[in-house]
Amino acid sequence: MTPIKTLLRRAGALARLPAAALPAAAALLCLAARPGPAQVPQITRALPDAAPGTEAAAPRLKPLPPPSLNFFGTPGIIDMPSAEMLPDGQYAVAYSWFGNQARYNITFQALPWLSASFRYNGIGNWNQGGFGTYYDRGFDVRARLWQEQGWRPAVTLGLQDFAGTGIYAAEYLAATKHFATPAVTAAGLPGRLKLTAGLGWGRLGSHGAIGSLGGSRPDFAAGSTGGKLSYDQWFRGPAAPFGGIEWQPDARLSLKAEYSSDAYVTETQTADVFERRSSLNYGIEYQYSDRVRLGAYYLYGSEIGFSAQIQLNPNHPPAPMAVPAPHPVIPRAQWAAEDRHWRQDWAASESKTRKVRDLAAEALKADGLVLEAITFTGTAAELRYRNNRYRSQSQAAGRAARALAQTLPPSVETFRLVPVRRGTGLAAIEVRRSDLEALEFDPEAADALFAAAGVQDAGPLPEAAVVSGELYPAFATSISPYTQPAYFDPEKPFRLDAGLDFAASYAPAPGWRIAGAIRQRVWGNVKNGRASNSKLPHVRTDQVEYAQFGTTLENLYVSRLWKPGRNLYARATAGLFESMYGGVSGEVLWKPVNSRLGLGLEANYVVQREFEQRFGFRDYRTFTGHASAYVELDRGYLLQLDAGRYLAGDYGGTVSLNREFDNGFLVGAFFTLTDVSAEDFGEGSFDKGFRFRIPVDWLLGKPSRSGFGLTIRPTQRDGGQRVGVPDRLYGPVREAHRKSLEDQRARFWE
Repeated sequence: MTPIKTLLRRAGALARLPAAALPAAAALLCLAARPGPAQVPQITRALPDAAPGTEAAAPRLKPLPPPSLNFFGTPGIIDMPSAEMLPDGQYAVAYSWFGNQARYNITFQALPWLSASFRYNGIGNWNQGGFGTYYDRGFDVRARLWQEQGWRPAVTLGLQDFAGTGIYAAEYLAATKHFATPAVTAAGLPGRLKLTAGLGWGRLGSHGAIGSLGGSRPDFAAGSTGGKLSYDQWFRGPAAPFGGIEWQPDARLSLKAEYSSDAYVTETQTADVFERRSSLNYGIEYQYSDRVRLGAYYLYGSEIGFSAQIQLNPNHPPAPMAVPAPHPVIPRAQWAAEDRHWRQDWAASESKTRKVRDLAAEALKADGLVLEAITFTGTAAELRYRNNRYRSQSQAAGRAARALAQTLPPSVETFRLVPVRRGTGLAAIEVRRSDLEALEFDPEAADALFAAAGVQDAGPLPEAAVVSGELYPAFATSISPYTQPAYFDPEKPFRLDAGLDFAASYAPAPGWRIAGAIRQRVWGNVKNGRASNSKLPHVRTDQVEYAQFGTTLENLYVSRLWKPGRNLYARATAGLFESMYGGVSGEVLWKPVNSRLGLGLEANYVVQREFEQRFGFRDYRTFTGHASAYVELDRGYLLQLDAGRYLAGDYGGTVSLNREFDNGFLVGAFFTLTDVSAEDFGEGSFDKGFRFRIPVDWLLGKPSRSGFGLTIRPTQRDGGQRVGVPDRLYGPVREAHRKSLEDQRARFWE
């Protein structure tokens, strides 16, 4: 076949490739157009790097503007909800204000038909129950009953403030239908009309009720600790209709009007927050960018309001991923045409194997990987490597396989790739070199290679391994910024400490690590927060006392990680774990590489540290430990169940559900129930919260294993609290096992 025909055939294959494989394939196609075998490097010579500036960028499709949010941070009109849903995985942060009321909202579209929201409210001029400004937290959940189709509207059922103090507690059924307006359609403009009608209970049934269902329901009572599900009140009491209209004359502008069924009884009759003169609200909104929306409103015949919304979607990163193009896999038939090239006796020569090891190490280093050890036979090689650059272990394995294909003699057919963490092999990924050569331009390359590959337990390091002689002992230092937030103090809802962490670590041998960090606060006001009023041992609520000191020893510990047996991983840690606790900790994890189930057991004996966070300890000491079950579900969900003894001596369990996207974006929620009563626990009744993590590579478009995130609790109390121990096992182990590798299989070729 002529070079031109070959190039056209490969271009045709490129057009049929899955989107995730296009960047790598496009780069390789360009390389394939270069002159052939005469320029192919000889055996054990690294291939030339890609041309300067060559990058593989993921294709970017401009997302459609999502539905706008109402004043409660959920899809809606102005103050009323609609039946719309955000795009799957959408993460929205919104701020709204009117009539002395500020609402901070966070919404996550957990499934295409299910969303959840957290809200923090500040109501001025409350002047009752001892509050001038009343601060409140609440959770919402919405479920779509059916989608919009033809003339049938979308219908959604919602629970508002169902687990807080109940100040905004309501339930509703909402129906929404979209229409293309005839006048603007004839003019070729993207005009859209949206109509919403619904029926509400609770707050949304307090004005214009048309009937009652299931008897009465109690009014909001100030001073409630909240946190309990009042399911016996849902969809009970007066029911009232609400509705609204939204017209979009173009893709940016929206005009809105609605009829509200919320009487704002407490705000207008019991307190003097604002005056409600009308049930009609009006607004105008502008889609400033794909992610930012701004709005201005006239509400209830007396008030001016405004809102700002920021919406992010893990599937639409702000910057395209830019990484050096991967090296092409040159078929051995093109550069090893003689029989002597295929001899296997090179593997018996120590000098030759060390030379090949050094060449492989250099090729790996160019891709941000570190060779720990390599084992040769005449036809197979096992590579143990560290992945310091790529968040995806599939992508790291693909780069490692290409490095071996560049540098190993042609007789080596089987690559056994073992990602390593702290000297411990996490899994063994076996691929055939001939499959790499045959599938590089195949439109189904990702699926075909994964189907042919094997994933096994890593096992111990082979005795014949050629180990890198420059890795141990290893010493490393770093300086990084830190932030330490404190939430929901009634006097100041958000406090923050910020400064620098000076960290150092020493690894004397594989699996061993000695590490510590000195923290220097540069600015902060957490120390000015309220003192603890907890009835339980103050295992977490003395945060203010710990924040009084500017220079502290954040941690100092020694840990060891190892594999005691097949499918088993172990950790032992001793020292100062975190700012509040030190002690000894042990953990064992059973996690087969091809199973979605993992089981863990952790035991800790901890002592509470002195407030100045040096080497002193307080009198409080306790044993805490948990048995854990981890289940990998579809769509990136991870369910974790923990049962055991917590820091305050309470017994119970924690349920945690996270959704992690292929690009590392994570959103999750959790709750803990223990034998501590709601009265002893205090405000919130039980521990609960949500967490999120944004990977650095998602933001910057450059490969990185780093990320930043937060765990937010509506109330920090002492019940259901765990100690923070470095180097817990499950997360790093899971990302190198079959389910994660399969989900990320397209990235093997990037």
